[in-house]
Amino acid sequence: MIALPAAAGLPTRTPLRRASVLLVLAAALGGDALSATDPLRWGADSEGGAPYVFPDPKDPRRIMGFEVDIAGALGRELGRPAVFVQNQWDGLIPGLLRGNYDVALNGLEITPDREQVIRFTIPYYATSEQLSVRKDESSIHALADLRGRTVGTLKFSLAQRILEAERGIDIRSYEGQINAYEDLANGRLDAVLMDWPIAMYYSRPNPKLKFTGPPIGHLEYGIGVRPDDARLLNALDEALLKLVRGGELRRIYETWGLMNPETETLFERLVHSPRALEEFTRTLTQERPWRARVRQYIGYLPLLGRGAVMTLVISVTGMALAVTLGLLLALTYLYGPRPAAWASRAYIEVVRGTPLLIQLYLIFYGLPNIGIRLTPFLAAVVGLGLNYAAYEAENYRAGIQAIPRGQSEAALSLGMTQTQALRHVIVPQALRLVIPPVTNDFIALFKDSSIVSVITMVELTKVYGQLASTYYDYIGVGLLTAAIYFLLGLPFVRLARWAEARMAVDRLVPVSARRRWLGVGSKPASG
Repeated sequence: MIALPAAAGLPTRTPLRRASVLLVLAAALGGDALSATDPLRWGADSEGGAPYVFPDPKDPRRIMGFEVDIAGALGRELGRPAVFVQNQWDGLIPGLLRGNYDVALNGLEITPDREQVIRFTIPYYATSEQLSVRKDESSIHALADLRGRTVGTLKFSLAQRILEAERGIDIRSYEGQINAYEDLANGRLDAVLMDWPIAMYYSRPNPKLKFTGPPIGHLEYGIGVRPDDARLLNALDEALLKLVRGGELRRIYETWGLMNPETETLFERLVHSPRALEEFTRTLTQERPWRARVRQYIGYLPLLGRGAVMTLVISVTGMALAVTLGLLLALTYLYGPRPAAWASRAYIEVVRGTPLLIQLYLIFYGLPNIGIRLTPFLAAVVGLGLNYAAYEAENYRAGIQAIPRGQSEAALSLGMTQTQALRHVIVPQALRLVIPPVTNDFIALFKDSSIVSVITMVELTKVYGQLASTYYDYIGVGLLTAAIYFLLGLPFVRLARWAEARMAVDRLVPVSARRRWLGVGSKPASG
């Protein structure tokens, strides 16, 4: 972990408790009282990290950050207490449209595609993208030097779009900003491209990293408002202009060490341009006919297809590891020496008792601390395989114990060793019995493979998230992705049903037939 700079420890707070009390009192007094103290509910992701919105290191129950200060200043200007509402960053705009909060304030870059869905205030901050590399790296200075390299960035950000516009770059997108810089320091990445404020707080303080090259691109942050909330939009614009003219925004940025030339130019433009308000609040909404939507969905298919192929590869490889390791665990538990049997049982219980997501985080982000660095693909396969091996071990254990003891005794009576009896008699029958539950587990693993997107693995769910958040079409793209999952899983569902039916018939085979298969005479001895 990288220690935050001194600015992160400054005593900046938001009056959350007072706002909550006012809201409760207003609700108790009725509608008129509520309108007098109606809070300004602003949505952000406190897990995003410094310097935007993050838990106070001294008191995690509180949040801090320069946008917390901005929300408080806006609330004072509007006469409405600012109330923070937690929401995942990539879902900020859907949450805003659902009415979960009044505004989205969390480093939202003003882009044309977002302006088609929501309305933005005038920008309150301007910056650029900053490229970071390891201290010993001397060959990367610009975007052109990134071809053939692996580069990390924050998912659904302008930096990711800049990288996607360049050819030949292996892009790894991250949920949180700290993980990208950790992977860069650990050697998993060749560079990281993120907003300059993020780089200031997570790259510059790290002794293993450094800035390289000039600033890249230009971006401006705006506060998101629902399209039909023009009154609030105008009020926020006026409040932001007052904060700019009065120097309050400048004081906030200087407190957090974020004042830069881009924001200086922005302030000059806002103060001296009377039409700036209209330029930045104009909505670029346009209704697309259904034929255009269909063509757009068809254009998604190549991207979704590549994600589907990766999902299949991860699932099949992970399941192969799971069934192999699961069988070894079951045999060790049933027939191994006592210490090994205890260790096998302990593994099964621990893995089944902890979430798969935590296991993936430990494998991908935890193991580098002890010198083990796995690629995202290998980490995904190992994580899924080790997790499902515990469940497969229980399937095999149940299947082996379901074989009548007489089968083993008959094999031993024919002169087989215990190992030979297991190999040629017990395990083959047990495998046939457990085919249906193992097939069902593969279907479950196939769907659980969507979780590996959290470790930068670009599979089907990751592609869905990228498309949906870019075009804010969670329904259409979601239904298309769900249909692909269904079509990919349908053959395995059919296989599971066939296996269940086949195994059910096999279990009805007469005992005499099974005895003949073992080579044991089925004719009873005459008395």
